[in-house]
Amino acid sequence: MSLQGKTLFITGASRGIGLAIALRAARDGANIVIAAKTAEPHPKLPGTIYTAAKEIEAAGGQALPLVVDVREEASVYEAVEKGVAAFGGIDVCVNNASAISLTGTLSTDMKRYDLMHQINARGTFLTSKACLPHLKKAENPHVLTLSPPLDIKAKWFAPHVAYSIAKFNMSLCVLGMAEEFKGEGVAFNALWPRTAIATAAIRFALAGDEGMRHCRTVEIMADAAHAIFEKPSRDFSGNFLIDDTFLYGEGVRDFDHYRVDPTAALMPDFFVPDDSVPPPGVKIG
Repeated sequence: MSLQGKTLFITGASRGIGLAIALRAARDGANIVIAAKTAEPHPKLPGTIYTAAKEIEAAGGQALPLVVDVREEASVYEAVEKGVAAFGGIDVCVNNASAISLTGTLSTDMKRYDLMHQINARGTFLTSKACLPHLKKAENPHVLTLSPPLDIKAKWFAPHVAYSIAKFNMSLCVLGMAEEFKGEGVAFNALWPRTAIATAAIRFALAGDEGMRHCRTVEIMADAAHAIFEKPSRDFSGNFLIDDTFLYGEGVRDFDHYRVDPTAALMPDFFVPDDSVPPPGVKIG
């Protein structure tokens, strides 16, 4: 199944995983609503909504770059309506926008706490809600949220309680909305990487240049997302997917081409359940 002519509304699509998902869909000839904040170049992070639009169009898609703050209700609804006016509807919503601060309780100021919860939890709920009236009219509607499996273990919360709560709240949206809208055929799924993913945010916030060698590229998440969107929405909903396990089930056998540096050991990501076994031939750490 191709995404040709389908319209994707993607938050945080100016760079990183969001842009990679957009570019993969663009190769099919999809329409992309780029809903992100970055209109002017960031001093450390590459890409704006306008540079993303050029890349999407060069890949074969159509792009609508919109300045959107997912914390603001009016901003999200206005962007959704502009996307519908431009492309005739919405087929896929991708909740990619996220804020991160890996700080302990005493080191987390409430401004940062609020930012993570407003973007991660509230933004996911709001964007899904705003897109739903249009998704319900689509032929094969999907909502994909980049959030972890609901593995409620203390070890995932103790090092950074505020961030973990915010990310797991995104997953709770998936859990609840998948059940709420299953009768209407709108699929809600979550996707999470087994390893760290090489993005500019990871380079500057967590790992540095050396750490990037131990990551996989954004293309693994883009390929997994594309395969999810190809699934019949009425039959594939409420899933919490790990990128390589899901792709293995879809027939992928070569995961080495996703590695930034095939000679460097892969760095595991947070929140991957202990019982989630990597595909055959894949070694983590």
